Amino acid sequence: MGSPTRMRRTVGCEIDATLGEATSIVLAVAVSQAPGLTIDERLTVHADGRPVELVEAVGFSGTRWHTADVPAGALTVRYEATVDGRGEPRPIDATERILAVRPSRYVQSDELAGPLIEARIVAELAELPERERLIAARDWVAGRLTYTIGSTSPTDGLPEILATGQGVCRDFAHLLAGVLRATDLPARVVSVYAPQLQPMDFHAVVEALVDDQWVVADATHMAPREGMLRIATGRDAADTAFLANDGMSLTLHRLLVHAEADRPLDGDPDALVMLG
Repeated sequence: MGSPTRMRRTVGCEIDATLGEATSIVLAVAVSQAPGLTIDERLTVHADGRPVELVEAVGFSGTRWHTADVPAGALTVRYEATVDGRGEPRPIDATERILAVRPSRYVQSDELAGPLIEARIVAELAELPERERLIAARDWVAGRLTYTIGSTSPTDGLPEILATGQGVCRDFAHLLAGVLRATDLPARVVSVYAPQLQPMDFHAVVEALVDDQWVVADATHMAPREGMLRIATGRDAADTAFLANDGMSLTLHRLLVHAEADRPLDGDPDALVMLG
């Protein structure tokens, strides 16, 4: 599976928000731990001008959620990481395999064939071998959606995406995951830092289980997959949000993301690539 053997990547983010009330927050901005990666990082959070103590919880595929109880007022998050090497493949987790073929909040894969798209599309894809199916599904999504900033809301799922034919990276990832799940191919959504992404932001891609390996697919074709660094892995954006809280009174004022690699990246778009 094509990928460079050694790389240094520098990534990070700055988040400024206001909380209207005391709340609990969950951050997913730190690079996932993986064998083969050396991570030198710093994550700081301030609430109302004072440092906040964070508690780390580890989830699927090394996802690192950082939680805290914070008061009302200004919230600032700063994360910087220098990452050397490439992550090694993890053993396939049976639980993740099961969840990755089931419908989820934003990926209503059980509603696709018939109600949302022609049933023959799913049937034809399901007949293809796994690798060909992944590429064909990716290309179908790329042809079905137009990348348009601000075209969807954070709570839109597949019905809203298909009704407009527009979306951002999370929408492309949700639709691709839905099409693959509808054919019984396990697929999950991953948030990543993506060097050479334009415009720069947190990015969402799909991992599909092909030949018993999780390989990455990106129907937006907006960044080389070889340089992407895993942040959070889950069923959909509900599991991979960079900032979530248990209330509704959160206003985001500023989000800056950066991701750089120590070399130019230009991989084969049809090669099987694993996140590392």
